[in-house]
Amino acid sequence: MERTESWQTPDYANPAAFDEQEVTVGSGELAVEGALTVPRGDGPYPAVVLLAGGGPFDREGTVGPNRIYRDIAWGLASRGIAVLRFDKVTCAHPEKTSAATEFTLHEEYVPHALAGIGLLGEIPAVDAERIFLVGHSLGGKVQPRVVAAEPRVAGMVILAGDTHPMQWGLVRVLRHLAEVAPEFIAAFPPIETVIEQAKLVDSQELSPGTPAEDLPFGMAASYWLDLRAYDPVAAAAKLNKPMLILQGERDYQVTVADDLAGWRSGLADRPEVTIRTYAADDHLFFPGSEPSLPADYQRLQHVDAEVVRDIADWIVTH
Repeated sequence: MERTESWQTPDYANPAAFDEQEVTVGSGELAVEGALTVPRGDGPYPAVVLLAGGGPFDREGTVGPNRIYRDIAWGLASRGIAVLRFDKVTCAHPEKTSAATEFTLHEEYVPHALAGIGLLGEIPAVDAERIFLVGHSLGGKVQPRVVAAEPRVAGMVILAGDTHPMQWGLVRVLRHLAEVAPEFIAAFPPIETVIEQAKLVDSQELSPGTPAEDLPFGMAASYWLDLRAYDPVAAAAKLNKPMLILQGERDYQVTVADDLAGWRSGLADRPEVTIRTYAADDHLFFPGSEPSLPADYQRLQHVDAEVVRDIADWIVTH
């Protein structure tokens, strides 16, 4: 059946309150295109570099008819916060990144995040002392690594950032979907194969020469070696930065029990860290009342207005 739904401006966004322009983030053959959304007026305004989740996301966070990162950007800009969002390098340059034998989490995120911070610092309407990161899922997980490379970041907002090893998170998700929505796991290898791939990631046998086809998602061994050595909670604990960590309780991809528990155990006693959960929200922070299913992402929705408001209020107070 042909889809007739299309994205619409959420009620909490006021396009008359901001201007948006196309920008280029980074330089050279891996530069990407993006959008800079700036509130109208003189400023200077606090600003955000928006980091997308795992996978080849475009700047909008397109999932079915939904545009989750445009929701966030327009919602924040309507509340006096400039936002830079951009196509991930894996979206803009899939051939180059998939062919890179040394591609890692660092290459996926850090160079463009740093370029984005630098770009915002040159905008007259932006307060260069109040540039924040807002990252979703894997884009939340990687934030401590970005801040370690650029200490002038004023703070971090982590939306459903995973702390559980990603290879085992995949196993958990597939087991869950096998029970509630088995039709959605047909695109993945059998669960037994995925478990063996996850074990290989954990094992001493993993080396730069391990074939990508033997590993989860078919991603290069370099990626898994880098990710395996990275503890986002320990990395965040080394930073003296304010953090806002938000989690949907209906999220089956990044969960309260397995992932938020990591942030809580490592950071909950830190006065600069605020953790909030949303009982109605799923992984994309769409509110609902029923158990979350992959099919829900194909229905037109918007990021929870309460989440956008809480992010904006937290940034303004910092």
